[in-house]
Amino acid sequence: MENSHFFAMLSRMKFINRWGLMYNTNSENISEHSLQTAMFTHCMILMHNREYSDDLNAERGALLAMYHDTSEIITGDLPTPVKYYDPDIRDAYKRVEVYAEDRLLSLLPDYLRSYYTDIIHYNEKDKQLWKYVKAADKISAITKCIEEIKIGNTEFTDAYQSLTASFKEMDMPVAQKFYEEFVPSFKLTLDKLK
Repeated sequence: MENSHFFAMLSRMKFINRWGLMYNTNSENISEHSLQTAMFTHCMILMHNREYSDDLNAERGALLAMYHDTSEIITGDLPTPVKYYDPDIRDAYKRVEVYAEDRLLSLLPDYLRSYYTDIIHYNEKDKQLWKYVKAADKISAITKCIEEIKIGNTEFTDAYQSLTASFKEMDMPVAQKFYEEFVPSFKLTLDKLK
């Protein structure tokens, strides 16, 4: 049996820090971010199911969120202003992300590759779940901004305003309800979280 390097490579997520162009009082890596995104996604999908009497798979949504940034092990975390500067750069970076995802998948044994391909690559059948992953991803970034601003780091003020504006543009009522119900608590001190 040949060794697979897949999970050893995934363990490198803890070394990829987010917010590379900004002064951070507390660094955040993609492993931490992915866990938070998975938790937020799971909850929002449960809320969606309750609101719309639907049966979206919250566990699958959380799984997609856990793996949503794995390509950054290879690409690094490209800052948003660069990634979305213009359509050509965005499209080129998307191709690089797909290459990185394929490279990670190549580290798996053949008998597991198809299962993980279905998780790591975007697929249309999970389109609705991916919308919640994207919303959770944005909310996670917003909570990071809130935490930094709360302790006096004004470096994150513009990012907070930009992220909240783009989150509102997503126009997702369940995600908005999640935001209103859970995000204000990130502004509180530990003693007030009782």
